[in-house]
Amino acid sequence: ILSADNAVALAAIARTSRSPEQERLALNIGIGLAMLLRVGLIALAQWVLQSAWVQLLAAAYLFWLFINHLRQSSQDAADGKTGLASPSQSRHLLQTVLLLGFTDLAFSIDSVAAAVAVSDQILLISTGAVIGIIALRFTSGLFIRWLDEYERLESAGFLSVAFVALRLLIHVLIPELNQPDWLTLVVVFVLFAWGFSVRIPMEADHAG
Repeated sequence: ILSADNAVALAAIARTSRSPEQERLALNIGIGLAMLLRVGLIALAQWVLQSAWVQLLAAAYLFWLFINHLRQSSQDAADGKTGLASPSQSRHLLQTVLLLGFTDLAFSIDSVAAAVAVSDQILLISTGAVIGIIALRFTSGLFIRWLDEYERLESAGFLSVAFVALRLLIHVLIPELNQPDWLTLVVVFVLFAWGFSVRIPMEADHAG
């Protein structure tokens, strides 16, 4: 549930190729890499959760994703683009796969912390993480289609990315401040309700 914003970010990264075959291949390989990285993160969970600099790096990376999205959106608006990726915006497969893997890793710090709070059994948590990764693969595929159908969805996704980054930053700077998971769920729900509120007319899909 906490990975809905993760799915949007991964879908936005994967769809830059604008090639359905390459999108599927990038998602499959990238999610496989994410699975390995997430299991490794779980094995090192106690060390990671006690290392402020790791969490700060993750927060900085997520903020960079959000700022890069704002910059690209402003550039597209200034150029009058329709949102389709130009050849210069498209990424090579390897670059896309690495971005997918490390983006999921940055998101996973928050979700792994929640999982470790539920259980301290690594095998059990790893099994849950694998199930979550498989679900993430399918939801990312759905979001690739929905990003083309809902005008605000990508912005909603990246706003939630910024929220997760802010949550990580607050956890490092003010560790005594309680940040309940229900608050994250409420914020993500509100953002996605806004994201799904405006659907692109079908006529616009067929225009040009």
